[in-house]
Amino acid sequence: MRIAVTGSTGKLGRATVERLRADGHDVIGLDIAGAPGPGFTRVDFTDYGQTLDAFLGIDSRHSGLDAVVHLAAIPVNGLVPDVTTFHNNLTVSFNVFQAAMRAGIDTVVYASSITAMGFPFDEAPAALPLDETVTAANNTYGLGKVLEEAMVAQLVRWNPALSITALRFTNVVTADEYGSFARAADPGYRRSLMFSYIDARDGALAVSLALEHAEPGLEVYNIAASDSGSAVPTAELLALHFAAVPVTKELGEFETLMSIDKARSRLGFEPEYLWREQFAG
Repeated sequence: MRIAVTGSTGKLGRATVERLRADGHDVIGLDIAGAPGPGFTRVDFTDYGQTLDAFLGIDSRHSGLDAVVHLAAIPVNGLVPDVTTFHNNLTVSFNVFQAAMRAGIDTVVYASSITAMGFPFDEAPAALPLDETVTAANNTYGLGKVLEEAMVAQLVRWNPALSITALRFTNVVTADEYGSFARAADPGYRRSLMFSYIDARDGALAVSLALEHAEPGLEVYNIAASDSGSAVPTAELLALHFAAVPVTKELGEFETLMSIDKARSRLGFEPEYLWREQFAG
C-alpha cells in the first residue's frame, strides 16, 4: 500500500516508517519538523488545507494514498500550556480524519493512549488487568484522547466503509532508553503507568498488524509489552499496590497489568522486545 505516516519524525513515527517500508509498503513521512527529502514532506496538521492537500497528492511524492497512520501530536502534558495541548491535538486529529475521508482514504490507524484509560493511575482501578472497556481522563492530554475515540466512533457511522483503529499505546521506549530500567527493582517504579511499557519497534509492529487486519468500523486495542516493566513479580505488585482490587484472570510471574489479550487474539500481536532481554545493566 501507499501509506502516509503523520508524526513520522517522532520516536514511534521513525520506528513505524522503518517497519512499514520493511513490510514492502510505499511510505510517505509527514511531519511539522524534519529535513525534506525523498519520502518526507513537512506538513502543519493544524492547517486543514495543508492536511487535505498532502493526502490528495504531493508532486514528486505521491498522487493518492491507500491508508494513513496518524501519530502526530504534542506527545505529553507539560511541553506547552495545557490548553495548547488540548486545542492542538484535537484540531490535528480532526483535520487528519476529515481529510482522509474527503480524500477517499478508508483505512486509518492512529495513536490513542493509556491516558484514555486514566493515566496517571493514581486511583485504584475497578479490576485488573486493565482492558479496553476502561475509559477515563485525568489530564488535558488524556481528555483529548477520550474525545478522539468518541469522535471516531461517530465518523465510522457516517461512512460504513471507513476503518479506524485506535491503538492505546503505553509509554514508548527506544533501544537507547533501556538504562532507565536500572530502577526496576523499586516496587514503585512505573507505578503511574500500571508498570507498563512498549518498545517502539513493537509499537510499529502493532501498527503494521492493525493495517493488515483493518475492517470497517472502530476497533480499540491496548498496546503494551507482554511483561511488566518491573523486576518485582506481578503478584507482589498486586499485593503491595492493589490488594483490594479484583483480578479477573490468572497472571504469569511478570505478566503485564495492561491487558493485550484483545490485540493478541484479533491481530496476532506478540511483543518481541522485552526489557529483561534488552537491558544491559
